[in-house]
Amino acid sequence: MPGVNAVPGGMIMLGTRAVAREKLLDNGARAATALDQLGVREGDAIALLIRNDPCYFEIIQAAAHLGAYVVPLNWHSTADEVGYILSDCTPRALIGHADLIERVAGAIPVDLPAFTIADHAGAISAASSHANEWSAFRDQAEPWTKPARAPRGTMIYTSGTTGHPKGVRRAPMKPEQVKKNAALLRDIYGIEDGMRAFVCGPLYHASPGAFARQAFQHADLTVLQHSFDPEDLLRTIAEHRITHLTMVPTMFVRLLRLDEKLRGRYDVSSIRWATHTGAACPPDVKRQMIDWWGPVIHETYGATETGPAVGCDSLEWLAHPGTVGRPMAGTEIKIYDEDANELGPAGIGEIFLRTEAYSDFTYHGRPDQRLQVDRGGLVTCGDVGYLDADGFLFICDRKRDMVISGGVNIYPAEIENALVNCPGVRDCAVFGVPDEEFGESLVAAIEAEPGAEPTPTDIGAFLASRLARFKIPKRFVFHDALPREASGKIFKRKLRDRYLQSSAVAGA
Repeated sequence: MPGVNAVPGGMIMLGTRAVAREKLLDNGARAATALDQLGVREGDAIALLIRNDPCYFEIIQAAAHLGAYVVPLNWHSTADEVGYILSDCTPRALIGHADLIERVAGAIPVDLPAFTIADHAGAISAASSHANEWSAFRDQAEPWTKPARAPRGTMIYTSGTTGHPKGVRRAPMKPEQVKKNAALLRDIYGIEDGMRAFVCGPLYHASPGAFARQAFQHADLTVLQHSFDPEDLLRTIAEHRITHLTMVPTMFVRLLRLDEKLRGRYDVSSIRWATHTGAACPPDVKRQMIDWWGPVIHETYGATETGPAVGCDSLEWLAHPGTVGRPMAGTEIKIYDEDANELGPAGIGEIFLRTEAYSDFTYHGRPDQRLQVDRGGLVTCGDVGYLDADGFLFICDRKRDMVISGGVNIYPAEIENALVNCPGVRDCAVFGVPDEEFGESLVAAIEAEPGAEPTPTDIGAFLASRLARFKIPKRFVFHDALPREASGKIFKRKLRDRYLQSSAVAGA
């Protein structure tokens, strides 16, 4: 159970607020008793609607005692989106920041016990007629003393890029898997006793959550951040002598776009391990980060369904530029073509993998969809790529994002890796749309840097020196902001749908 073998001491910080690990462990034990009295049983779900907050850890502890799943909800979601997940996972309790609970109150089932914690401004509000104050509910109970049940961990809902999101529900881990899982996460995130961790990403996402739970057990200090700000990240690293953190490539891009003199004001020499995941990292961006921070940049690849299964350090990446790494211990990877033939080195196809460090899963209430992603016991994340002769994995793109134009396979990720380095481009996404002549053609959605006004001609000329002509998008569409997940992935479906709708209107 998380926390039982935690090293002595340890503080969790959010802004100027600091909470001792021992306090959160005690809170978690009391919460377990209170939730048990409420009727939470082994295998039940507890929904969590919070920004990054120390209380995350106490609720994780309580659920571990009870053998319940924690369902972390994306707090950016609409009331309808939250309501769908609540109806799907049927939790026994909902715990959230008061202002977030209030925002979605109309979507909360009337028979679902809801509990509020202080919002980010420290305020408690009456979110609904059936919402209670969490700390009062928790503190009326004695600490849990019964034997711990088999821990379930989190049940995270996938992003739902097609249809409704699905809950990834794992079977309880066997003792041997618990050991392998701890070893895998140690190797992926560089976990060590006494580390000083910085959690940049949202705890409702798989990788920041997994990293934070490990840091909770082992770190002297774990600093949480509500939202990413590049200069604040540098300031926090320097002030707290941060040694370990997890990031996504968009954070690298925004750090590198800070003025070089400003970057030089902050000492980042304390960093020993920075893991990035969540989306493809443009090679030029990663190389610049290694030049700046040194060979402390580590990469991992996986998914909510698979866990982090592949990884590499800076030196391995420099020897195999563009790779996401090699299979970690206990991980098997196979590449298959459209006819289910296994491909050898350099053969591009769909990636299937499985690691021994995670128990098997199903999609909550959707066993048929679980079967659709399985091949011989290995699972696909929907990505296309290849293994080189040395066993390093390279990702070409998402299978659904691949564009076939004039009979040629085009991988938008390659174009995006070039586009992100174009002067004046802050963010970008490339996708395919129907084309009468070629079947599909490329569209680039562009978010410009504040104050910049790049033109299609400027961007096309920049790409012409870096890409083959057929890879240059035919159309460039400018947006004030692109819809990007906190994990780093862009909602391309939304951009594509928006483009097709506007095109239909223009052609009407």
